[in-house]
Amino acid sequence: MAAPKKGRRPTGAQGRPGRALAIILIAMVALTAGMFISNQTTPRLGIDLAGGTSITLKAKNEPGKPNAINETNMNTAVGIIERRVNGLGVSEAEVQTQGRDHIIVNIPKGTNEKQARAQVGTTAQLYFRPVLAYQDAAAAPEPTPSAKPSGAPSGAPSPSASASGTPKAGDNKGGKSSPPASPSSSATSQGRAIGEALKATGTPSPNPSASQSKKADDKATTPAPTPSVDPAVADIQAKFAALDCSKEDQRATAGKGAKPGDTIVACGQRDKGENAPWSKWILGPAGVEGKDVKTAKGVIDPQTGMWIVTMEFNGKGSDAFAKVTGQLATQQSPQNQFAIVLDGEVISDPSVSSAITGGNAQISGGFNQQSAQDLGNMLSYGALPLSFQEDSVTTVTAALGGEQLKAGLISGAIGLALVVIYLLVYYRGLSILAVVSLMVSAILTYTIMALLGKGIGFALNLPAVCGAIVAIGITADSFIVYFERIRDEIREGRTLKPAVERAWPRARRTILVSDFVSFLAAAVLFIVTVGKVQGFAFTLGLTTLLDVVVVFLFTKPVMTLLARTKFFSSGHPWSGLDPKRLGAKPPLRRSRRPAASSAPVDVKEA
Repeated sequence: MAAPKKGRRPTGAQGRPGRALAIILIAMVALTAGMFISNQTTPRLGIDLAGGTSITLKAKNEPGKPNAINETNMNTAVGIIERRVNGLGVSEAEVQTQGRDHIIVNIPKGTNEKQARAQVGTTAQLYFRPVLAYQDAAAAPEPTPSAKPSGAPSGAPSPSASASGTPKAGDNKGGKSSPPASPSSSATSQGRAIGEALKATGTPSPNPSASQSKKADDKATTPAPTPSVDPAVADIQAKFAALDCSKEDQRATAGKGAKPGDTIVACGQRDKGENAPWSKWILGPAGVEGKDVKTAKGVIDPQTGMWIVTMEFNGKGSDAFAKVTGQLATQQSPQNQFAIVLDGEVISDPSVSSAITGGNAQISGGFNQQSAQDLGNMLSYGALPLSFQEDSVTTVTAALGGEQLKAGLISGAIGLALVVIYLLVYYRGLSILAVVSLMVSAILTYTIMALLGKGIGFALNLPAVCGAIVAIGITADSFIVYFERIRDEIREGRTLKPAVERAWPRARRTILVSDFVSFLAAAVLFIVTVGKVQGFAFTLGLTTLLDVVVVFLFTKPVMTLLARTKFFSSGHPWSGLDPKRLGAKPPLRRSRRPAASSAPVDVKEA
């Protein structure tokens, strides 16, 4: 039995270069068409190129919650902030964690940038609390907003609204129909109203012994008999009297950190202007929480032309809101009002005239477009699980980013030119294949980046541009590896066609190992870093994968076709594959063939 001859290769070893080239051509056409169909013809630019604001938020530890700052809460906060910002129509915003307790919010320059800045760090812990008493800071009472079922007719605001003409508990600037009350009678009526409201809302009564002791002390120290005062009511009244909402330090602590079941004092502005005076409230336990609001948005009331906030509650919130509004509708002003408390601050205190059922309601009164949309946006997306403070705010101008991009592109062009010159001098004709391969890789990279901007929100920033520039060297290195393997085969005495095919397996292994190491480094860098460095890692990883695609589906097939041309197969001096310049002599290649083919035959016959 004759042994197989050495040196013979399967007929299909050279493959079908036309099929591979067709695949990559179809991919390029499809990506380009998708880019135009999606109307995304340019990559999405990051904040450093488009301009905008970068905000760093730091999570704060809260009393009684030592382990609140954890990965779950941070990721939840990122999701809520991202939905808030994008809900305002701010396109291309980026929200991501940095380290254990920081969140980076990048807001590109846009029409709603200021609104987004105001909301990113707002905790938005929302409660609907019954009003027990309030005191206006203004000289005259302000109109009280109203709450009613969504879709109900809205009348024009009246100057003689009952809410504004009715004396409020604890307010010595009541309606004109009521005579001014003395301080003692005002305090007594206020205390009675608060006590009744506390009882109605189910607030636990104070310790009877403490109340009796307090009464005994009052009798011993007060000559004239006075009505007994509930210690809980007295404590709230004392806090209310001492609260000065015109002072920022007192506003910062009033109502903060309270539990839903607490009775609190809080500050707020009934007017929405920047210089509006501050008022103060006594508020009962929360009847409804903000998490029970399903959706909310600021819209224009078609009947009045005024901005309002429409709300839709979930099942639990709908039942609770109907019950609370039904109870408040039977009370006198101001106890027929409920306060919407956001992060301890009263943002609205509408009055209720009837129970609101059906799970839909609207808040009206004193809103402009921004305040209505802000409130609706925060109600829709819920409260942050953590409190945050602004650690730093950086403004990036598009001009600065443009200059840096221009410098980066110039550097990339210089590097590319040096690579082309080196290939031209050293590889001559093969340099054409290398340059065309680089162009194919650039087209694929550009179209994919443009599509990823709309698909997954990928933004091209300066580090990403650097990653693309570094990828030029990685791609060129793959060509050099393959070309050198072909030259090695020619030095051993083989002609170009078999040299191209024999060199490919050896070069393929080297290219795959090299690209795997580069991709692994990019993946690790992407995982362990945050912010703009991830852009560099992502681009580096993407271009490394594309390098494999281009080498396998374009460079190798085209090289197979070039080996069939006379210019390259004859070893033209400008082909880059001249046997004489490579140190191989044609007679050596011809003399080795008979020896190689006859040796196995002689051994077999013996």
